Amino acid sequence: MRFPANLPQAASAPGTADGAARARAGVRLLTWAAAIGIGAAMLIMIALSLLRDSWAYPPMPLPATGPPWDLTSAHVSLGTATVALWIAFVAGTGGVAAGLAAIGRGARPPVRWVIAAAALVVTVLTVLPPAGSSDAFDYAAYGRLMVLGHSPYLIPPYHLRLIHDALARSVPVTWQHVPSVYGPLATVEQFLAAKAGGISAARITFWLKLWNSAAFATVAVAADRLLRADPARRLRAHLLWTANPLLEWNIVAAGHLDVLAAAAGLLGLLALGRQPATAAPPWPRVLACGALIGVAVDIKANYVLFGLGAAWALRRSPASLGAAAGAALAAAAPGYAWFGLPAIRVLASRRNEASADSFYRLFTTTASRSHLALIAAVLATAVALLALRRMPAGIADRPALRPALAVSAAWLLLWPYQYPWYAAMVICLLILYPPSRLDGLVLAPVVAGSISDPLGIPGSPLGHAAGLIHDLSVHVVSPVILLAAAAGLVALCLTGRWNPPEPGADASPRPARPGPPRTAA
Repeated sequence: MRFPANLPQAASAPGTADGAARARAGVRLLTWAAAIGIGAAMLIMIALSLLRDSWAYPPMPLPATGPPWDLTSAHVSLGTATVALWIAFVAGTGGVAAGLAAIGRGARPPVRWVIAAAALVVTVLTVLPPAGSSDAFDYAAYGRLMVLGHSPYLIPPYHLRLIHDALARSVPVTWQHVPSVYGPLATVEQFLAAKAGGISAARITFWLKLWNSAAFATVAVAADRLLRADPARRLRAHLLWTANPLLEWNIVAAGHLDVLAAAAGLLGLLALGRQPATAAPPWPRVLACGALIGVAVDIKANYVLFGLGAAWALRRSPASLGAAAGAALAAAAPGYAWFGLPAIRVLASRRNEASADSFYRLFTTTASRSHLALIAAVLATAVALLALRRMPAGIADRPALRPALAVSAAWLLLWPYQYPWYAAMVICLLILYPPSRLDGLVLAPVVAGSISDPLGIPGSPLGHAAGLIHDLSVHVVSPVILLAAAAGLVALCLTGRWNPPEPGADASPRPARPGPPRTAA
């Protein structure tokens, strides 16, 4: 039976218009939830950074003229700051999740407003004191030791207390007896910041945060340029990276140097350009790739995993592979040669350690922890190989991104010593990868780690109620979330259910094989 030509199609399906209206209303609701959740989280984080002097450790005398700036006249208690940050993390995570869901359902808010809001927040957090971690003060101490002529790989920050250095008051107690565990290039960056900041911990940490924010912006700009032709993926990239409150807190506000390595490593992988399967990249690109990944490794050694991604992409051309490896070695080796064996020994300094909220603590005993690195290495390698075989193809003509993401995600989810800012290594790759359930798995360690240690002050007294919640999150909630995320990656690899089924579509499992090639951004 055929309908008359002049009969509107809607007449045959009276519920279609109502369904479309409900869908549009749902998308609007998700978009507003994203804006409110992310906005509230950012405001809380800015407020607590402004009030840092009243709740954070170590003390940091401010210079007569900024930056950084602080509101020294206001006060907030440690317990209040903790609860406020928990609210910010939950709101920010919910906002990012709602935003990703809205984009998946067709929402396209103006990306320029997302970028502008994130840029404003990053700028403000950069000129405020470090908050959420004391690591920036460790960096400052290592840089100050270098200025005084000492190797931070041999002399710990406690030495500044012994000689009554001007920076001694701002040396964190937690790591004061621990020499630097960072790469030589990170030490050089800390030295330059100490030279620029003089005897002021505030000024030194400001320079460190400024360079970190520049690296954070570099990743955002690179993703924006590569994805500008795809509005949905462009928005998703900025939600996962640029406007993600948890990343802004753990990287920009706290001043962690991981973002420097992430930016260098990502640019190294992108330096290969669009790479057809039948042709090797030009030599200048190969050398740039190796050199930039070498720089990343010279900052933090775990970025050697990016080198594995590049090696996989170049495996069909032994000459290109050798050139990239040589360039990486030429970039990384001089720093280690300059600082000598002490800089090399730190690479294994935490091999059998586990973070306080690691899920390995649910299963390991004191005796088995002496083999923890071996156990974790076997598990992470097995899952990385599984992910290499089963993850969707991603971007076909940028073949280095997928293997780098596979091995980095396996390391993030299965290595026992992790902190939320370590996830920058994976998220900077994820933003260029097609959307999938992997998004949630990678964000899980960021959320869990942030909630279990919101202030970055180990052992700080939080009061009875907040202390109970904190202990529960560290010893139960966070390890369970991390274990579920690791198991989730294995499950996705085995089942192939990387994407949720479309409404009304057949939800039966699909073959767990890499998906069809995607076109390059």
